[in-house]
Amino acid sequence: MNNLDPTDLKILLELLRDPRIQIGELSDALGIARNTAQSRLRRLLRSGVLNDGGREVDLEKLGYDVVGFVTLEVSHRELDGVVGALRLIPQILEVHEISGRGDLLCRVVATDTHSLQSALRAILKVKGVIRSETVLALHTHLAYRSAPLIERLAGAPATAQAKPRSRAAASHAD
Repeated sequence: MNNLDPTDLKILLELLRDPRIQIGELSDALGIARNTAQSRLRRLLRSGVLNDGGREVDLEKLGYDVVGFVTLEVSHRELDGVVGALRLIPQILEVHEISGRGDLLCRVVATDTHSLQSALRAILKVKGVIRSETVLALHTHLAYRSAPLIERLAGAPATAQAKPRSRAAASHAD
């Protein structure tokens, strides 16, 4: 769904900033009618850009369908600076300090391989990054989830196959 206009994108940003925002607050924040906010929110949910509850954005639906996991070897003296610089690269979704081979693991998204290459070049320009290794995700068989852990804590029987939260989640459950 690459036909999002600036209002749609502002709605997504407001939901990311405040996932519990009410429709009235959303319409006030954006200076749009309540009915407009409600209908656009419904459309974003139906299209799968927003998952159930309207609080989780499916970046693949926005064109970011290339996912890479980048392992970085960094100079330990520069670690804090490297992490700070990585925060400034929009395509980097997560950065984890890891044990084993490499020092940092980054999840990176891109719209195509050229965009990915651009992000990788930006990463390699960061002072303190010594080396990188990139692995591309070909298919997501199990997306991020927390329900099985919460079910375990609650003492509820864990379901072998949890009910998908959205159509987008269902399409990834192979």
